[in-house]
Amino acid sequence: MFKLVTGILWLIVFVRFILPLPWPWALKALLALVLLIASQYHYFSRLSSGSVFSPEFPRPLVVAFNALFGAILFLALFLLAIDVVSLVVLPFIGAFPDFTELRYAAALLALALSAFGVSRAIIVPPLKDIEIAIPRLDAAFDGYRIVQLTDLHISRLFPAAWTAAMVERTNALESDLIVITGDFIDGSLEHRRDDVEPLRGLRARDGILAISGNHEYFFDAQAFLMHFEAMGMRMLSNSHAVIERGDAKLVVAGIPDRSARRNGFDAPDLGVALRNAPGEAPVILLDHQPMQARHAAAAGVALQLSGHTHGGMIRGMDRLMARPNNGFVSGLYQVGPMQLYVNNGTALWPGFALRLGRPAELTRITLRRKG
Repeated sequence: MFKLVTGILWLIVFVRFILPLPWPWALKALLALVLLIASQYHYFSRLSSGSVFSPEFPRPLVVAFNALFGAILFLALFLLAIDVVSLVVLPFIGAFPDFTELRYAAALLALALSAFGVSRAIIVPPLKDIEIAIPRLDAAFDGYRIVQLTDLHISRLFPAAWTAAMVERTNALESDLIVITGDFIDGSLEHRRDDVEPLRGLRARDGILAISGNHEYFFDAQAFLMHFEAMGMRMLSNSHAVIERGDAKLVVAGIPDRSARRNGFDAPDLGVALRNAPGEAPVILLDHQPMQARHAAAAGVALQLSGHTHGGMIRGMDRLMARPNNGFVSGLYQVGPMQLYVNNGTALWPGFALRLGRPAELTRITLRRKG
């Protein structure tokens, strides 16, 4: 079905833009072929690795695929919009308007938008600083600094060099705690072993706590979870950690992604995750997907940290992400007595790597006492 949809987008571009070009047929055929290949990017990704989620091409080719795929999408939408306008004005002028120059401009704009969006997607993200007030937070934790990494999608698009640069920037923040809220990788452990290795260098006073995301379960999740544990990360799967400052306590709980159960792993269970947690301590929950935030709020969680949505990637398109995530897409939300922070992501899936108006972020959260 997805190949059919992307093929239709290519067909719109072919019929409404390429065919009318005043070029030699050989050039038009070459352009059509290049865009046809780009439109089937995900099919070729599957051929390269057995999965649409793991394109195993050289990084420049993955970048080019994303830029051309995005350009096809934007241009198809622009061409459809131009045709709608043509139909609207047809009764008034008695003929279809000549929008040839407008179509050329639309093509240039589509390519420019896509290239810019890809360039913003593949950077090591800048720091985003936020403060969140937590009820019942002990004075000992006032000013406690948490760096949240999420949706790293380490892959051919985000390889070892990118990971190392991201780790260096994270460590420079000298945080008290680093949390990773899932989607570490795209690809098998065999393909990603060298690319994830720089994560071993992450440093924080109270260590690194992490949970699984849905992309871990597209591959050998058990192998990855064991590998990350061996790299010095504590994987929380329906469990919690207690952080202490003298007599003061802070609970950080983690649950596996919702897709764990259908892949033969334990389903997320917040009750189990909080079993035997100190009752007086505020709870921070790590949950990859934000959609169950109301359930967490009802369970007494003070703050939930999530990712998964990538912030919607493109401003406006984020509204399409809202419904399947119960309205939670990007930023800070008040959910009953609980606060929810949905991170735009440190990186994103290499199958559609564009960001326009929804930037990647390296997020430092400073906890403050409330009241």
